[in-house]
Amino acid sequence: MAGRAAALLAMRPDVAQAAFPAALRTRLDAVVEIDHGLVVTDFAEPRARWALAGAEVLLTGWGCPPLDAEALDAAPNLRAVIHAAGSVKHHLSPDFWTRGILASSAADANAYPVAQFTLSVILLAGKRMFTMARHYAEGTYKPPSTSQRFGNVGRTVGVVGASRIGRLVLPMLAREGFEVLLADPTLSAAEAAALMPAPWAVELVELDELLRRSDVVTLHAPSLPETHHLLDDRRLGLMRDGSVLVNTARGALIDTEALVRCCAAGRIDAFLDVTDPDEPLPPGHPLFLLPNVVVTPHLAGAMGSEIALLGAYAVADVERYAAGLPLLGGVHQDDLARIA
Repeated sequence: MAGRAAALLAMRPDVAQAAFPAALRTRLDAVVEIDHGLVVTDFAEPRARWALAGAEVLLTGWGCPPLDAEALDAAPNLRAVIHAAGSVKHHLSPDFWTRGILASSAADANAYPVAQFTLSVILLAGKRMFTMARHYAEGTYKPPSTSQRFGNVGRTVGVVGASRIGRLVLPMLAREGFEVLLADPTLSAAEAAALMPAPWAVELVELDELLRRSDVVTLHAPSLPETHHLLDDRRLGLMRDGSVLVNTARGALIDTEALVRCCAAGRIDAFLDVTDPDEPLPPGHPLFLLPNVVVTPHLAGAMGSEIALLGAYAVADVERYAAGLPLLGGVHQDDLARIA
């Protein structure tokens, strides 16, 4: 590539600051021409329009406006969109994929904080920490008896979806001594076995069997038409009494009304970092009022200091683009049907 390509930042200014600290800005300056003081949130704004016209590389992140046909027409030199975050579905329009422009995502970098968060929740849920803490605050706490389903020894965790996060969670669970089940209709038994390093093992089962056998069910599937309300009344009814449902994936995987009924009956506990149809949930929603349900505001992904991990991944792909190498986080139109 002759000279340095022109690059443009399109994201919220606070995201740009968190994703690209000084050391990463220096790396960018070495391979592209970029004005770090120009961070675009509206492609129609005159200064943004001017910069977009000359941009060869667009560095995007949370708060990036949609790259629709009008924005793409204003960017005749655009050759690569490198996303310093996870899903590209929110800003890359259907028209984008007809233009032959490269796309990359830092979803791999975002996956590890989610996997860490998921493992932490599972371990704490095994101790019934969330319910116990609420009872303690209300003055109704009683120490668990030895006959209760309590603790993490000898427990079975069912992982729904061998996504990039699901694949990170599998060995984490095995290292903690859990028996691990996996449900994913896209995998063969041999492919599933290859996901777990020796000496650990994962058992590939149908989703209904996973729900019946698991003490904890953790969701890591994408939100697709075929996964909408994957856990409905019938499937929630298959879960063991006293089991725990963890969702750090997408809210639409669960029928919320069915979950409210199931948790209100006291049959299962739930930890939800994502919800549907509302995110965030409105104040006073029944899920907030149930003592065996914890809802957090989409905390699992990269936050605070972790956002620089996304920036570093994106910068590495800018460097690879400048060197004419394949992008590490490359995303293709065919991927959209199976990614978040």
